[in-house]
Amino acid sequence: MTDQIPPDEPTEDEPRFVPTEPWSIVLVDDHAMFRAGVRHEIGQAGPGPEGFPGVRIVGEGEDVASAVRAIVDLQPDVVLLDVHLPGGGGGEVIKQVGTRAPGTRFLALSVSDAAEDVIGVIRAGARGYVTKSISSDDLLEAIHRVATGDAVFSPRLAGFVLDAFSGSIEVASIDEDLDRLSQREREVLKLIARGYSYKEIARELFISIKTVETHVSSVLRKLQLSNRHQLTKWATDRKLV
Repeated sequence: MTDQIPPDEPTEDEPRFVPTEPWSIVLVDDHAMFRAGVRHEIGQAGPGPEGFPGVRIVGEGEDVASAVRAIVDLQPDVVLLDVHLPGGGGGEVIKQVGTRAPGTRFLALSVSDAAEDVIGVIRAGARGYVTKSISSDDLLEAIHRVATGDAVFSPRLAGFVLDAFSGSIEVASIDEDLDRLSQREREVLKLIARGYSYKEIARELFISIKTVETHVSSVLRKLQLSNRHQLTKWATDRKLV
């Protein structure tokens, strides 16, 4: 089932802004095949419904550093932003861009529908959050709505945000330290905490031992920990294992 975007109708005293040029988009995702798929689906899209000028992908990023560079340099209207990225995640991208792209709005586009991911990136400053199961037409509509200032969520994800505001989900419990880790770094962290050796982790994740060492060093640096024992305790305290 695809995400459904509720219709957006202007009120009589708030006429719809009708842009004349396609929205400029920076696409941020660490999977090249996914970026290619999005380019194919929407990169050459023509004008859509009334008031929707289409989109134009002007740049891409594959990790936090490349995403921040592209956004600051290109000043796009909208950033399609994955939540889990090498270098710290989508929330870190928004934080590092800060006020350097004042006209840019962020729309999270992720495979994850976990409450902590949704709330974490919205807290960082994203204007919307949809999952990668969304249809091309609905994604185009979501881009248009975010670009014109609306907040966009599919019904299930909107429920997380409403729960956070109502107090049903404790926003403070979302772990900013964990948000700094990429998805792969989280996987390595959990296996280290379970007592796996570097060789066993490499075999489990189909990566080299050298790559495992690099991930562990990055995790220790980001979490400001000194050794494997501290890392294991950190993960255990947060019930990650």
